[in-house]
Amino acid sequence: MAFPIKTCAVCGEEFELKPDKPGFANRCLDCSTNDETADPLAKRHMDPTDKLSKEANEARRAAMRNLLYRKDS
Repeated sequence: MAFPIKTCAVCGEEFELKPDKPGFANRCLDCSTNDETADPLAKRHMDPTDKLSKEANEARRAAMRNLLYRKDS
């Protein structure tokens, strides 16, 4: 059985799309493995501004929850 021939969206190289191929369906094996190894390191890094925005979002959620669910007596 022949596998479908696809063109890589990153490098433009043609490759066979096999059922158990790791990575994305529109990328060749080399481009898929390079992106997957780079992404986890980038996702782990957290800037101080990310922490501030996370805290601000939590404060917004708490304020909205208090406004929506407080009892008027």
